[in-house]
Amino acid sequence: MRLTALADALAGIKDVEIHGRVAAVQGLMVEVAGPVAALSVGARLIVEAASGRAIPIEVVGFRSERALCMPFGPLEGVRLGCKAVLLVDEATVSPGPGWLGRVIDAMGRPIDGKGPLPDGPRKASLKNAPPPAHARMRVGAPLDLGVRALDAFLTLCRGQRMGIFAGSGVGKSVLLSMLARNYTEGVAVIGLIGERGREVQEFLEDDLGAEGLARSVVVVATSDEPALVRRQSAYLTLAIAEGFRDQGTDVLCMMDSVTRFAMAQREIGLSTGEPPTTKGYTPTVFSELPRLLERAGPGVAGAGAITGLFTVLVDGDDMNEPVADAVRGILDGHVVMERAIAQRGRYPAINILKSVSRTMPKCVEPEVLPYITRARELMATYADMEELIRLGAYRPGTSPEVDEAIRYHPALEGFLTQGKGDCVSRMDAILRLAGLLDGQGPTGVE
Repeated sequence: MRLTALADALAGIKDVEIHGRVAAVQGLMVEVAGPVAALSVGARLIVEAASGRAIPIEVVGFRSERALCMPFGPLEGVRLGCKAVLLVDEATVSPGPGWLGRVIDAMGRPIDGKGPLPDGPRKASLKNAPPPAHARMRVGAPLDLGVRALDAFLTLCRGQRMGIFAGSGVGKSVLLSMLARNYTEGVAVIGLIGERGREVQEFLEDDLGAEGLARSVVVVATSDEPALVRRQSAYLTLAIAEGFRDQGTDVLCMMDSVTRFAMAQREIGLSTGEPPTTKGYTPTVFSELPRLLERAGPGVAGAGAITGLFTVLVDGDDMNEPVADAVRGILDGHVVMERAIAQRGRYPAINILKSVSRTMPKCVEPEVLPYITRARELMATYADMEELIRLGAYRPGTSPEVDEAIRYHPALEGFLTQGKGDCVSRMDAILRLAGLLDGQGPTGVE
């Protein structure tokens, strides 16, 4: 394996050095003049700044015989005429079992102080194309996520892609950490895109914990880093997941959040002169979203599957804002978390009636569906009359259906409430739900 790695390293050495010169700097945009014909979109260069710093940049477009580039770091020290040396045409990563339990940045470098990362058996491109649709396997069996609200009402299947839609401070990160800790059927790859720097250590130590981290790879790009870094952290998260998938491992890929990826792409697009469209988002945002999200899902025969959970930070709690609307149309279901539910102290704050798993009807045992349908009917009836009930305007006895919904409401709310340290199996959750509905439980289900 060492000889193979050495051969790959020697193959990456170029016979000649291709370089240009910095011709202009405007905002975060660096224009490079020189052998533009040798460059391509996505190519990496190193700018040798006057201060001696080496600043990596990436080609994002071309204009008037110049390459338009954006930096992976601050541009202090860059001046006209600085040398820009071409590095590689495509960024790659080599994940392997030695990456588990590690925290890395968007460039694939370890930031946890545990030493260098060992190379895995094969390289994966940061911008891989999704597997061919005709060669992909179908979604697999239901996953045991350890969260009652999801396991019972929004069952997630192996290889499914689900969105978690919520405003800020409603509990998305805590829900992701619960899923990462409870997932034991493979590897978890977690991308923290544009995260608050203060919260990263809290997420790793308090939410994820040592046990969850041992089965995970965490990619971190904080909100103060350049747009190119935030965007690349999303690509890197999927590339690591694809690397494990191609080794035959099932992967739970979680990204928090897709919205910050879209904001980074918007910033890049506006810098290159793209016209702003809906709410200032550029056209490339809506072309890059499916290219990113479609990389998750079932693999080809003989490979593992990437089960995707992508959070969407909705602007002003508007579930129909542009990014949320686009992502909802791409994924295989959505989990809606509401601030009003969190404010009354029920966590995870999932609105079951507004959430849906598109693969659930075909993957859940037929004996279980009547209980789920019955519970949804009771919650829907209560939700329709909730305002009148809280105001005291509803008179008991007026409607037998409403009276029944009122009677079951406290028990259903208690069922949906779960602490972040609790873990319940999927079948235990279904049996408990059946017990709440005065049933004997589904028979013939194991």
